[in-house]
Amino acid sequence: MSDSILSAIGKTPLVELRNLFANPRGIRVLAKLELLNPGGSAKDRPASRMLEEAWKTGRIGPGSVIVESSSGNTAISLAIVCAQRKLRFICVVDPRTAGANLDILRAFGAEIDRVEQPDPATGEFLPARLNRVQQLLSEIPGSFWPNQYGNDNNWRSQMGMMEELVKEAGKVDYVFGGISTCGTMLGCARYAQEQGLPVRIIAIDSETSAITGGTQGVRRFPGMGAGIVPPFGQQPFWDEAVHVSDWDMVSGCRALALHEGILAGPSSGGVIQSVRRMLPRLPDQAVCAVIVHDRGERYLDTLYSDDWVIRHFGRVPSSAEEDFGC
Repeated sequence: MSDSILSAIGKTPLVELRNLFANPRGIRVLAKLELLNPGGSAKDRPASRMLEEAWKTGRIGPGSVIVESSSGNTAISLAIVCAQRKLRFICVVDPRTAGANLDILRAFGAEIDRVEQPDPATGEFLPARLNRVQQLLSEIPGSFWPNQYGNDNNWRSQMGMMEELVKEAGKVDYVFGGISTCGTMLGCARYAQEQGLPVRIIAIDSETSAITGGTQGVRRFPGMGAGIVPPFGQQPFWDEAVHVSDWDMVSGCRALALHEGILAGPSSGGVIQSVRRMLPRLPDQAVCAVIVHDRGERYLDTLYSDDWVIRHFGRVPSSAEEDFGC
């Protein structure tokens, strides 16, 4: 028996994707199912650790008000921790936040503060959300900003995820994962560095993200890429960066669902498509780990909706085989 729902965070399953990546060269692709954390994403780990450390050091306590900017998953994870610790939580979101995520946040008692306009200087929502966070912090006594973008406990929490992955797989040559705050993949890189492991870190970024030098533009999905380079990404820690499109996320997610029975969020679709593209140049017998960041149920009315996909892309994957090539 666990002490609370927070004790159930971590120790997520590792499964092999035998259907999508069957090949005669002995290359294995393993999926770390972070979507099976209680809050449905990898963000449970940093959310729990950031508030746990703040509590231990006296920066927060009974009566504190937690304020954070998030497009969805971190907000849900913080909402769970705050509900369990009986803390008030205000989440600053923007119009791209999925409606299902907002409903989940309300169910956990979170207060939603939505910015309606992007930052006028950059045209991006993230700076506008961060400005709103600072405004709320100045107005609310006892408020605290976990700052997922610059709190070292973000990436430190993901070192534990990488440790689990390595112990279960026995050997890992490549780790593929999406980047946004960069905390997850920085934690993987730091663990590999500290342990002296020859693991190559492959950062998957949106083609319209500023983090790895994409051409800035519209991103239809939250969770991958950013309009600014976050503090964790200012010193590149990855061995290779791969850019993916919104369409890659749609087709990758649908293939993952149809062939492996895994309903994941958009960033995971981009990760899957990146592995597919790199597969021809990977060495024989390579062991690849992919991070399946979050659940797909929150995107049933977007990337899993044929009507929505046709409105935004003018087509739908006629079958996973056609677009994925398996």
